Amino acid sequence: MSSDEKPSAPRSLAEALRARDDASLAALLRARPDLVTPVPTDLTQLATRAGTRASVVRALEHLDRFTLQTAEALAVAAEPAAYEELLGLMAGDARDAAVVAALPGAVAVLREQALLWGDDDRLRLVRTARELLAPSPQHPSPTGLGPSVREATAGMSPGRIQEIVTAAGLASTHDSVSAVTALASLFSDRRRMSALLSEAPAESLEVLERLVWGPPYGQVTADPAARLRWLLDRGLLLPTAPGTVVMPREVALHLRGGHAHRRPEPVPPAVEAAAARRPQVVDAAAAGQAYTALATVEELLKDWDEGGPAVLRAGGLSQRDLKRTAVALDLSEPMAAFWVELAYAAGLIASDGEADERYAATPFFDEWVERPPAEQWVLLAQAWLAGTRTPGLIGGRDAKERTLSALGPGLDRSAAPEVRRRVLTLLAGLPEGTAPTAESVLARLAWERPLRGPQRDDDLRSRLARWTLSEAELLGITGRGALSSQARALLGAAAHPHGPAADQGTGSARDAGSPQGPGDKLPFHHHTVPAHAPGLVSPAERAAASAAAVRLLAPLLPEPLDHVLLQADLTAVAPGPLHRPLADVLGVLADVESKGGATVYRFTPGSVRRALDAGRSASDLHAFLAEHSRTPVPQPLTYLIDDVARRHGHLRVGAASAYVRCDDDAMLNEILADKRAVALRLRRLAPTVLAAQADPAALLDGLRAMGFAPAAESAEGDVLITRADAHRSPPRTAPEPVPEGPPVPDGTLLAAAIRAIRAGDLASTAPRKPAEDAIAQAPGALPRTSPADTLATMQAAVLTGEAVWIGYVNAEGSASQRVIAPVRVEGGFVTAYDHTADEVRTYPLHRITGVAELADDEA
Repeated sequence: MSSDEKPSAPRSLAEALRARDDASLAALLRARPDLVTPVPTDLTQLATRAGTRASVVRALEHLDRFTLQTAEALAVAAEPAAYEELLGLMAGDARDAAVVAALPGAVAVLREQALLWGDDDRLRLVRTARELLAPSPQHPSPTGLGPSVREATAGMSPGRIQEIVTAAGLASTHDSVSAVTALASLFSDRRRMSALLSEAPAESLEVLERLVWGPPYGQVTADPAARLRWLLDRGLLLPTAPGTVVMPREVALHLRGGHAHRRPEPVPPAVEAAAARRPQVVDAAAAGQAYTALATVEELLKDWDEGGPAVLRAGGLSQRDLKRTAVALDLSEPMAAFWVELAYAAGLIASDGEADERYAATPFFDEWVERPPAEQWVLLAQAWLAGTRTPGLIGGRDAKERTLSALGPGLDRSAAPEVRRRVLTLLAGLPEGTAPTAESVLARLAWERPLRGPQRDDDLRSRLARWTLSEAELLGITGRGALSSQARALLGAAAHPHGPAADQGTGSARDAGSPQGPGDKLPFHHHTVPAHAPGLVSPAERAAASAAAVRLLAPLLPEPLDHVLLQADLTAVAPGPLHRPLADVLGVLADVESKGGATVYRFTPGSVRRALDAGRSASDLHAFLAEHSRTPVPQPLTYLIDDVARRHGHLRVGAASAYVRCDDDAMLNEILADKRAVALRLRRLAPTVLAAQADPAALLDGLRAMGFAPAAESAEGDVLITRADAHRSPPRTAPEPVPEGPPVPDGTLLAAAIRAIRAGDLASTAPRKPAEDAIAQAPGALPRTSPADTLATMQAAVLTGEAVWIGYVNAEGSASQRVIAPVRVEGGFVTAYDHTADEVRTYPLHRITGVAELADDEA
C-alpha cells in the first residue's frame, strides 16, 4: 500500500491496535497495566489479552460513570453502531447539550483503553464487554432496557408473529424475518409509534409506564386482563417464558424519548464547600493536631519500651491489650487502634521474634525520635498515604467470621492508597481554607468509580473515603476539615498527568481510574514505604514535595522548652513541649499525672528511686532541678530526694538463689518479722545476710512493696545500675503495601514493551514465501523446515543480504517468531541483525525451528 492511500477500516481489534502510534499504545498499557504483564509477543496477543474477561472487568471498574454509561449504551445499540445512533441513545431526542459535548471524550477513552474499536461509522465494543453489559433475563442491563424485538421473538411461532404484525396495523408478510423487521421498524419510528400508542387504553399505558425505566420484565396470568391483552396482541409486551413478559427495547426507547439512561451524568458532581476559613487558621489547627499526633505516637512507643503486648497465635493484638493501650493513651479503642497501625505502617513497631513473641519498638524508632518534628510528621503522613492496612476494619469480621484485630492479618485493602490520594486531591481542588461536605466528596468518588450493580451506602470505597476524612484530621493533614498548606505541598508529588490529580474537570477515566503510586518515598530515610508505582513520580519530585512540607510545617510547631515550673505539692508543670534530653530525664524522675496544653509531672518515692536506680546521685538530681526550673526548688522535693537517696542501696540484693545483705542487722530482723515477707521465704545465713527462695527481681519488688529501698548488686558486689534501656525488636522494614493489581509501568518499561510488541508483530505479520518442501503447518504457527533446508536458506540469505522469517525456541523453551538478516553462518551458529530486537544477535541453528523467505515487497 502506498503512503498516500487511505487506510481501510480495521476488521478486528488487533488491526485497530496495529494502526496506533507508540504514544497511543503507551496510553493503553498505562491505563490497563495488566496487559503488559508479561509483555505480549505481538499485537494479536495484546488484543486477545485485552478481551479476556478478567481484564475487561477490571477496565470497566476503572471507568467514570459517564464513560461507563456510554459503554452500556453501546451494549444495547446495533452491532456495529454508528456514532449518531450512540449519540441518540445518550443525548435523547432533545439532544442534551452537556451530553453532546462530553460524548466524544467518553468514546475516546473507551477507544484508548481498547474497550471500543472501529471508526465512528462502525463502533464496536469488544465482545466480552458487550456480553457483560448487554441485557439478559439473568443479568438485566444497568440501562433498564430489555431485549430487542428480534431477540424477544426468537423461537416464537411464525403464526403468532403474523398475528402480532396484523394487530399492530401492519401488512402480513411471507416470512417471520421480514415480519419481525417490520415490527421493529414500527416501534423505532417515532411518528407511527405515537399514533399506535394514541389508541391504547389508559390502563395499558400505565402498565408501560411502570416498566419503561426497568426492570422491563413483568408477570402475567394464563388469562391476562384486558389492559395486558391489548399490549400483548400488538407486541408492546412479548412473552419470554410461561407467565413472564418483557417490554421490547425499541418500545422502551420510544417512551424514554430515545434515552438509554434515565439520568445521563456527563459532568462530575461538584465538591461542595461546608465552611471557609482563613488559610492561616487551617494551617495552625492542622499543625496543632500534627504535634498531638507526634506526641501520641511517641507516648505509645514509650509505653511499649520494656516490651509491648504479646502477639496472638493468629497474629495481631488482643482486644484486652488494645483496651489497655487505649487507657494508657487516654483514647478510645478505635483511635488507639489507628495510632498503633500507623506506627506499624511507618516501621516504628514490629514483633520481636522471640520465643515469647511480643511487640516492641524497632531500632528505627530511636532514629525517628531524634529527627526534627516536621520530618517526623512527614514520615508518618507518607506512611499513611502509602499504606494499604485499614484500621477502620478492626473489630469487624472477615469472610470466615473471624474478628479482625489490630496488627493482625486481613486488614490490607489495596484500594486504600488510591482513595486517600483521591480524597485529598479533591480537597486540594477547593480554595485554600475551604472544608468540603462529606456527602459531596462521596458523590464525586461514586461518579469517578461507580459500582457496577446495585449501589450501596456501605461499599468499601465509601467507607474508605469517610475514614480518610477523619484520619486526615487526626493526623493533621487537614485542619478544621480543610487541607493544610503543608499537606498540599506533600501531595505535590502526586500531581502527575497520569495520576488522579490530573485534569479534574472532565469525565475521563484517566482522571478517576488510573491508579496512582501511593508510596511516595521520602528521600531522607530508607525505612519509608516503597513507591507502589515508582515510574509516575520521580525521586526528585518526591524529595522536593517532602522538603516543601517540612519547610511549611516547621515554623507552625511549638518550640521545645528547656525549663519546667516546680511547685510545692511535689509536681512540675511543663508549659509546652520539652527538649528531648530534659523530657527523657524528667520522665524517669517523675510520673506524668496529666497531659494537655501543659504536662504535669508528679515526684514520688518510687519515681525518685527509679532515677537513682538509673545511676543518678542525689546531688545530680538537685543540680538538674535547679538548672531547669524557673521557680525555686521546693523544700519538700529536696527532702524527698534526700530521704530516698539516704535509704537507697542500704539493702543489697544479689543472685544466689537470691540473697539480701545489710550491715544493719536490726533492719534484717525487722524484715524477718514483717508478715509481708512470708512469701519471700527468707532465712538468715549470717548476721548481715538473708537468703530467699525467690529470684532477685521478685525479691527487689517484694522489699520495695514493704517500703524499703534495696539496690541490686553484681556478683562482684557492685551496685547494678538499671538504666531505662528500652526493649527493641531486631531491625525490621515497614510492611509492604498490597498493590491493587499490577503497578503502572514506568516510561522505560513502556518503551521496551512497545518495542518488543512491534518487533514481534513484524515477525508474525511479515509476508513470506511458502517453501516448497516446508513441513505442513497451521496458519500462525512457527515456520518448520528440515535442518538441511534451514542451513541452506540461511547461507543463501547471507549471500543475497535478504531478511528471512524464523521460528526460535530459547533455552527456557519459550517460542517466538523473528525477522532476521543473516550476516554469517559458521560453527552451528548464525549471526544476524535481528529486526525484532533491533540489534545483532547470534542464534544456535539447532534452536531454529524453521525458516521462510519474506515476500519480495517486504524483503
